[in-house]
This record gives sequence, C-alpha cells and structure tokens, in this order.
Amino acid sequence: MILACNSISKSFGTDQILSNVTFHINEREKAAIVGINGAGKSTLLKIIMGQLSADQGDVTLAKGATIGYLPQHQDLSTENTIYDELLEVKQNIIDLDKKIRQLEIDMKNVEGAELERMLSTYTRLTHEFEIQNGYAYQSEITGVLKGLGFTEEDFKKKTSTLSGGQKTRVALGKLLLTAPDVILLDEPTNHLDLESIAWLETYLTNYNGAVIIVAHDRYFLDRVVTKIVEVDHSKATVFQGNYTAYATKKAMLREAELKQYLNQQREIKHQEEVITKLKSFNREKSIKRAESREKMLNKIERVEKPITHEANMHLQLEPNVTSGNDVLTVENLSKSFGNHQLFCGLDFDIKREEKVAIIGKNGTGKTTILKIINQIIAADQGDVKLGSKVNIGYYDQEHHILHPEKTLFEELQDAYPNLDNTRIRNVLAAFLFTNDDVFKRVKELSGGERGRVSLAKLMLSEANFLILDEPTNHLDIVSKEILENAISNYTGTVLYVSHDRYFINKTATRILDLTNNQMLNYIGNYDYYLEKKEEVEKAYMKPVETVTTATAVNTNSSTNTSSGALDWKQQKEEQAKLRKKQNELKKIEEEITTLETRTEEIDELLTKEEIYTNVSELVKLNKEKEEAEARLEELMERWEELSE
Repeated sequence: MILACNSISKSFGTDQILSNVTFHINEREKAAIVGINGAGKSTLLKIIMGQLSADQGDVTLAKGATIGYLPQHQDLSTENTIYDELLEVKQNIIDLDKKIRQLEIDMKNVEGAELERMLSTYTRLTHEFEIQNGYAYQSEITGVLKGLGFTEEDFKKKTSTLSGGQKTRVALGKLLLTAPDVILLDEPTNHLDLESIAWLETYLTNYNGAVIIVAHDRYFLDRVVTKIVEVDHSKATVFQGNYTAYATKKAMLREAELKQYLNQQREIKHQEEVITKLKSFNREKSIKRAESREKMLNKIERVEKPITHEANMHLQLEPNVTSGNDVLTVENLSKSFGNHQLFCGLDFDIKREEKVAIIGKNGTGKTTILKIINQIIAADQGDVKLGSKVNIGYYDQEHHILHPEKTLFEELQDAYPNLDNTRIRNVLAAFLFTNDDVFKRVKELSGGERGRVSLAKLMLSEANFLILDEPTNHLDIVSKEILENAISNYTGTVLYVSHDRYFINKTATRILDLTNNQMLNYIGNYDYYLEKKEEVEKAYMKPVETVTTATAVNTNSSTNTSSGALDWKQQKEEQAKLRKKQNELKKIEEEITTLETRTEEIDELLTKEEIYTNVSELVKLNKEKEEAEARLEELMERWEELSE
C-alpha cells in the first residue's frame, strides 16, 4: 500500500461534500475516482495533496514516497519555451552532467592520490547519471511532447503565449517526466486529441508508479484503471475492475437494493393491514395479537430507500419533419487560413438516419467543416448541399449560439416565442435549472451549465439534422449516458465532432477520419475504426504533399482532385455494395422469421381434428410446409454467405 485515505470528511458551510471516505491505493495500482459533477472528486484530490484540509480523517503516504498532481486548470506564465519548461524537470541530470564534464577536465591536471579520488567520484557520478537515464533525457522530453500532440515547431513557443489547453498539456508533460511514485490527474484528457489520449493510455498503463485519475472519459478509464472509487452522496464505495465492470456491478447492486427495499415495504404494508384488521374486530384476543404483531414490526431493521439521482436531465430528441434520404452532400471542399491549409478537395455525403462522427487530430479542421456546413464561415472552394426538407439543429462547443447577457429564461423565450412561461420553466427544469436558476445570466454559468442550456435549445428545435461540436464536453458521466441514449434513439440524422471514444462507440454508425488533408470513411463504430484503420490507410492514404500557399493548392488541385475523386468513387462503390448486402441481409432475416412463424402455425393446424381428417387440406398444408422448409434452407445458406 502506498496511499491511504482514512475516514475523510469535508463540508462547505451546510453542504456535506465528503463523509467518512476510506480507500487505499497499492503500489503501481491504477485507480479512478468517479461521480457526478459536484460530488467532491476534485476536493478529494486537493485534500490528498494537502491543498485543502479535511474536517476529519487523514491521508497516509508511504514513507519516502513522492506524489505529483495535475489540476484541471494551469497558470503557466513564464517566458520559457515549451521545451525549456520540460527541461527544468531534468535540471538535476543537467547539473550532474556538468559535474562529470568538469571532472573530465580537472583530471587531466592531477595525478596520484588526488587522481584516484577524482576517478572514484567520476565512476560514482557516471553510474548515477546512467541510472537516471541521463544519456536519453532529451529523447525522453521529445517523446513526451510529441505524445501529447506538440510538433517540433511548437517546442520553441513561449508558454506565456499558449492557450489554457496547451498549458495543461505542458504541465502534464512536466508531471510525467518528474515520475513521482503517485500521480494524481484531474481530467487529463480534456485537451488531448484521440492520438494523444491513446499515447497517454499506453504511458499510464506501463507507468511504474501508482495513478489516481478523475475523468469522465469512460473509454480511457476502461483501458487504464483496475479500481474504481465511486463518490456518491458524500460516501465512497470501492469497486474492483475497469469502468465497464463498475457500471455493470453498480446496476446490479442498485437493482438488488431496490428489490430488497420494495419487498420489505410490501411486507410492512401487509403487516400493517393485518394489524388494522385485527384491531377492527375489537375483541381482546385479536387486539393482543395485533399488539404482538406491532412489537415484531417495530423490531424489524428497516432497509433504507436506495438513493438515486433524481436530478437527471430529461433529454428527448425528435424531428418534427422527416427529411429526404440525401441529407448532406459535400464536394471538393477546401479551406485555408492564410498560408495554413486545413484540408483540400474533401468529398463526403450523409444519408437519413445516419449517425456520423468526424474524428482527427487537433487543428485538422473538424470544427471548421461543421461551421462551413452551418454557413458560419465560408469555404475557399467546394459545394455544400442540403437535401430536401432538412432542418439543422446546431450545438456549438463554445456556445456562441447563447447570448451572454440574457437570462436562461430569456434565451429560450426569445428563441421560441410561441412557448408559454410554464413550458419554458418545465424544459429548463428538465435540464436541472429550477426556481431562481432560470433568471441567471448565461455569462454567469459554468461550461457544463452552458452545455445543458444548449442541449435544451436543441431539444426544442425539433430539427431532423443535428450538427454537434464536442457535445459531451463538461458533461458528467450520467449526463453523457442520457445524451447517448437520446442520440441512439433519435430518428433523424446526426453529424458530430467528438474526442469521447466511448460516446463515439455507442452512437456512431459511420466514422469520417480527417487525416493528411483527406477524409477516410469507416462504416462502423470506434472499435471497428481501430480494427480497420491500418488497412484503410494503406489502401486509400495519398502521399503527403507540402503546400505553402493557397496558390499552390489551386495549381496542383487537378492532380489531387482526380486522385481523391478516384479514391472517393471506389469508397462510394464499396459503401453501396455493403449497404446493398446489409439491406439484403435484413430482408432475408425478415423472411426467415415469417416462414418460421408460418411453419409453426402449420404444425399447430396439423394437430387439429378438422384438419387431419380433411385429406385435401392436409395435403395442401403439407405441401406448403415442404415449400417453406425448402425456401428456409436456401435463405439460411444465403444468410451465412452474407454474414461472412
């Protein structure tokens, strides 16, 4: 055991945040702290770090163990470059290297006993240098920076000029290079793209120390952690396994607790009814029996009603009008900002009821594509065509669609003037805004609260084509699951950008990977994308061409476009074939079900006297059954072929 929390309690005013929280972490163990927003997860990390004092309880760290912490928000304002900022972590190795180099110089000018002494020191220092990985520390820094999504051009940028997300990545890099015995990470994946998250997963899984993570990224937790500490209504419960194992066990426990509570409530109600009935007889013996039952009832240890999250969002998305089959067609789309080209010659289309995720590294232009489709910014070239009766509902990750000076009530009232006050209040209540909360101004809200207001507006829009930019940002796990269910059950069409792989895996029917200025198509969810990524990139990825100006893009566009068009045509042909096979498979399954149902009906009819005594009817039914079974055999063979 390297870290233990013993009976930690913490209140802010009258709000009890943590109550008798107890758990321990073993050496090299990877654990997650989960719970809804406001449950006290970050508070618990700060108490472990000694940044907040607990009202009662204590934190025990193994003797000599070191601990490091990455909070959600960073304030790096030095004039160091990104590389130099991480180099500071290796200052002891740099100093050691200087001592070794100085000794090498000094030894040239001494002899005898002094030389022997210096040689002994030199041997000791070089051994220490080797143990601390001194010969590879620069490669280690470069590897961590690249893993976290920085390019070599970024290394020279000053940290004071970076965005909040970039500063968080620099701080994470410093922490990983420090390599403490225990690492505490508060939402480490918030500012990472998919490749960087995958790199961090591997790094932490192989990390030689213990790791405690607070995160809403369930895919990340599934791959990294082996223990879950759930903070729920100020109490902590420990579950062994990853996030999926925890969610399964939690659901089973909740169901068992609820069942036990309801069974006891039924028994109590039954006994109370019997007691009332006995007393109503108004006889001495019946009254004594009633009193005896009352005593027994009072001695029962009452099962507390299981606590559930009554304050869940109520999100139901449903289009008002059904769109045409062709929802969106994008042809030869290109966009540059100055000399920086984001993408060139992109082609893709989206059909009704598809749930399409756009993925790719940070800065490749995913959000830009959504903004072009929504006519927020203009493309340099290319066509964007919406299909018949398509009505867009847009969710912007920066929530620019919300007016900062308006109250929540005004935001909905102005957007939907036909709604009465009661309906507006009910909708806001469904997204956890009640009483005077509805009169808060948008600018006063947290990121998560703004996200809920945007979702409320989206629900009211009754759009049939939802375009969502990072819809799960700032949502807790419970809210993410509610959004997943709403998207999965939505009968319209969805196009979204997300870094949440669990969300993508649950909701996407198709993935468009924006990489190397190209759009690669995968007909499946995130797991399918991972399975086919190498194969698809080998088949369709064009060689990288360096483009420095918008003019160069236009000059070479004919070659690129023809090659891209050929790739896209091949992909579309393959998609069409696959869709055709999927449709055939569906029809075969339906016909199999119909024929099996009919053969069962015939078997039942053949047992009836009025049938088996009627020769002509008997022959007719037997012939129908034989034909049905022969057809079933054909269908089964074809089904197996298509399933392969």
